[in-house]
Amino acid sequence: MLLWYTGVPVLLVFMVFRSSGVDFRLVSVGAMLPLLVDVPFGHPALAHTLLASVTLLLVVMLGTIGRPRLLRRRLLCLPIGAMCGLLLSGAWADTAVFWWPTQGTGFPAGSLLPAPWLVAAEELAGLVAWWCAVGLFDLYEPGPRREFLRTGHLRIDDREA
Repeated sequence: MLLWYTGVPVLLVFMVFRSSGVDFRLVSVGAMLPLLVDVPFGHPALAHTLLASVTLLLVVMLGTIGRPRLLRRRLLCLPIGAMCGLLLSGAWADTAVFWWPTQGTGFPAGSLLPAPWLVAAEELAGLVAWWCAVGLFDLYEPGPRREFLRTGHLRIDDREA
């Protein structure tokens, strides 16, 4: 699930925001958060709810009051990534989980990961997404790759909008 939850959000967030200030490393970490937080439960639970992502957004917004604007801008990449994680996991399709606690306080039993064949297909899609990102952002060259690993930024200055 690593490639699916890290590669696809990079391309999605790039297509939506087209901003050179996005820390795509944090977007990838944020996309993995729902899955990682819910591992102890063994099924989609608290972190797969809209409430969890909105709470993360509020924590970032309130926690960065009076701090440098750049810090807030960078940390906002975590809840953006978490929202991507909800999208990619299909959590939005499970009303009892996504809209928790409005539909009741319990979580339905289910698997945290989809069927093995679907996991393989998602990983293949994630590999393709990373392959596209490497080509699109020149990550095969040492300079852009070093910049991405150091800052999380991708060179998008001369890309078509």
